[in-house]
Amino acid sequence: MKKLNKFEDKKFNIIVGQANNYNEIDNIKEKYEIGTERKQDIIEQELENIKTNWNNLLSTVTVKTPLESLNIMMNGWLVYQTLSSRIYGKTGYYQSGGAYGFRDQLQDTIGMKFIDSNLLKEMILNCARHQFIEGDVLHWWHNETKKGIRTKFSDDFLWLVYATIEYIRFENDYSILDEKIEYLKGDLLQEDEEEKYNIYYGGNEKETLFEHCIRAIKNAVNKGIEPFPKIGIGDWNDGFSSIGNKGKGQSVWMATFLYDILNRFIPICKLKEREDLVKEYEEYKEILRRNVNTKGWDGRWFKRAITDNDEEIGSINSDECRIDSLVQSWSVMSDIGDNDKKFIAMEEAENYLVDKENKIIKLFDPPFEKSIVNPGYIKAYPPGIRENGGQYTHASCWLLIAECILGFGDKAEELIEILNPINHSRNKEEAKTFKLEPYILEADLYSNEDLIGRGGWNWYTGSSSWFYKAILEYVLGLKIEEGYLRIEPCISKRWKEYEIKYKYKTSIYNIKVRNTAERNTGVSKFILNGEEINEKKVLLQDNCKIYNIEIFM
Repeated sequence: MKKLNKFEDKKFNIIVGQANNYNEIDNIKEKYEIGTERKQDIIEQELENIKTNWNNLLSTVTVKTPLESLNIMMNGWLVYQTLSSRIYGKTGYYQSGGAYGFRDQLQDTIGMKFIDSNLLKEMILNCARHQFIEGDVLHWWHNETKKGIRTKFSDDFLWLVYATIEYIRFENDYSILDEKIEYLKGDLLQEDEEEKYNIYYGGNEKETLFEHCIRAIKNAVNKGIEPFPKIGIGDWNDGFSSIGNKGKGQSVWMATFLYDILNRFIPICKLKEREDLVKEYEEYKEILRRNVNTKGWDGRWFKRAITDNDEEIGSINSDECRIDSLVQSWSVMSDIGDNDKKFIAMEEAENYLVDKENKIIKLFDPPFEKSIVNPGYIKAYPPGIRENGGQYTHASCWLLIAECILGFGDKAEELIEILNPINHSRNKEEAKTFKLEPYILEADLYSNEDLIGRGGWNWYTGSSSWFYKAILEYVLGLKIEEGYLRIEPCISKRWKEYEIKYKYKTSIYNIKVRNTAERNTGVSKFILNGEEINEKKVLLQDNCKIYNIEIFM
């Protein structure tokens, strides 16, 4: 290659792609090979096409709030991060495996349902094909090679049910429940096996997605839910790998998660006229609620887990991991907590876990370091790094959602300001501490006193999808359920107004929310194209029209 002369300009085209065979590669090379002005035009046009496609996707939902830094994240960056890294690429600087993660990508596509609900539908069906007839699933796998890992994680398979519920409620499409999907075939894990990496093929047994969901719930319940569901080699927190690897340890968080799933799946069972399941699930719900609010309550907050040796994690009596954010947040998100307990638990989570000075929301506190309890590989991390007592942003988004459900709009704004990466790079000194791109929501933030405020993993994190969902659905209150659109805000009293533009198929919904009464929550008037709607919701229409909605709080 010739060197560039001073002040000389040259264009270089780098083409990256994939093909199924060498003939396809030759055709692509022929199409784009440099040498003529016409082919340079083709390359530039393809680049413009890519930009146009991204712009169309990223403009599906746009918002205008009093927080300009939030607008920057919501109007492109969070969606771009989730789609490019998590869903399309399945890769990032800190993890380049390219695999599908069962619980991971389901959660990513749940957050992207406003952008393209087909992403969620396709991921649900893909994940259902990686479930065994016993109800458990592959923790992760590669579609191309059929290789994946069967494990004893306790929550993976339940995310299939959670995602299915989300899709049905959003799209009002119950037909997905009747999709027939094969199960994987493979040997059961033995008692002394925690996981097994192998090639797994689809079997001959097929059932509807509805039955796949039933088998997932049955798998959790069959392992035992008294007093709490079994944690296996980890629940959402993979690092808790030794709490229940002998088969006895339990997860209080799993109780809240399973309760939420049962609560929202029961109406689907009623539609399917499965009264046997309705009765069964109602009984499970009552067991979970009673135990969480008695044996799971520790006086000021909810406990996190019980080890194989009956040691408590996340208890006032614990030396380390005394309070964990997950179960406090999900006691609210699932509505399993008694009313007074939810408020008390969230107040304590704020006191112990939200560090306003350093802009950190810890996963739990204090971190594991010297105690005799061995929770798993999480203890191998230094104190305050990643899951070991640092900010795990994924879970911080759940704390934000819980504050919104309780109606604490002012607190929600404080958490938004803490979570927004732009606010960790407002000047040179902050940027030198944070060390990550200010437009990418990080997976974790260190609370270690020697590295406080430093960002951990970037790009490849489920945090971006959950933060997007938390803001759009719970702060700005854009709710789409069973074909209707409504607005349920939870904002700071200081916010005078905000706007949402939502492209629904061929129609556009321009929403303006006015808060002249300086409230956190509540809608007093819902006006559609000049006409007040008493039901405070509107049926979504795919008819190439523009709908102007005014909301008065």
